Amino acid sequence: MAFFSKLKERLFKSSSKLEQGLDAIVEEGAESGAADAAETQAEAQFEALAESPAVTPEQPAPAPVPQPEPVAEPEPAPEPEPAPAPQPVAAPKPAPAPQPALEPEKKSPGLLGRLMGRSAAAEPRRALDDDMLEQLEELLIAADMGVDTALRVTANLAEGRMGKKVSSREIKELLAQEVARIMEPVAKPLPIYAKRPQVVLVVGVNGSGKTTTIGKLASQFKGAGKKVVIAAGDTFRAAAVEQLQVWGDRAGVPVLTAPEGSDPASLAFDAMTNAQEDGADLLMIDTAGRLQNRADLMEELAKIVRVIRKKDETAPHNTLLVLDATTGQNALSQVGTFQQLADVSGLVMTKLDGTAKGGVLVALADKFGLPIHAIGVGEQIDDLAPFDPEEFAAALTGLEKS
Repeated sequence: MAFFSKLKERLFKSSSKLEQGLDAIVEEGAESGAADAAETQAEAQFEALAESPAVTPEQPAPAPVPQPEPVAEPEPAPEPEPAPAPQPVAAPKPAPAPQPALEPEKKSPGLLGRLMGRSAAAEPRRALDDDMLEQLEELLIAADMGVDTALRVTANLAEGRMGKKVSSREIKELLAQEVARIMEPVAKPLPIYAKRPQVVLVVGVNGSGKTTTIGKLASQFKGAGKKVVIAAGDTFRAAAVEQLQVWGDRAGVPVLTAPEGSDPASLAFDAMTNAQEDGADLLMIDTAGRLQNRADLMEELAKIVRVIRKKDETAPHNTLLVLDATTGQNALSQVGTFQQLADVSGLVMTKLDGTAKGGVLVALADKFGLPIHAIGVGEQIDDLAPFDPEEFAAALTGLEKS
């Protein structure tokens, strides 16, 4: 899928941090293990050479064969100096012939060394032990998975594998499988109901990407044949209304506005009336950025919900919370607060391309279990796509998806 390659490329900060960290953890253990193995192999090689000298004497045997020494000069046997003279004549020529034999013979010590050669050529491997698990936990916490989720992931990853040697790639594959397992139950597209208009309330803190997300979703629904209306409920920021109008023009979707500073609850009510009269399939309502620690602004959001329900007691049919991935663990507190005030039904995570904290999405799925409808990795219209757990897990860990 084209979006996967884009996701993997855009998730570079998260995936490269995890990938490099996993590589370093395995290589660190593999190096110490290789050093120990080298010492053991060297000792074994030394003992083998000491116990079986028959292999080496065969090579000196042709060299010391200078029996011409005792034959030619048996009496001046104590004179070693004339002896080398025949050696260059008779010995050096046969010596190169055995020397090629010496090179294959070096493979006999190399039989022990072949293990080292194989480990150098193949991927480094490290025994999965408590130290390695602790390093993995720290790495996942640094990627903003959170302590509880990181502990759960590593515990599941280690089950039945303790003491076994694993490569970096195997750890990435296991980690990706575990992440995908956590994310699978929450990977759900935005549901479309028969109710018309279906009211979708979009909430989130300032700068989370609400306006852009609304524009992209409206464009995609319009492309799917739905009649969409947008209500620019952020009446406190003229720039937000203008931005939404630009997105509406791009998508060919009408944007209902009100004068700056108007009551957003009143605009939402009027927008519902207009959407009903026009036979719209979806009404998407933007809201002002509410800081979760500002009780007055959060109460205003609750007022919008109350007013909407006077028009349709089942509305809003979806309440999307848009989260900025760069906020990391703060996203968890945002979900908790907005869930209490607006009955959040699903999440959209934006700006995954600008952070090394992509693991926060795993923590959100693990803690809240809310549906994740879409993720955003850029500003283009096609940079918002339905959430795919396997693609996300593969991109996060730096794996290629087969």
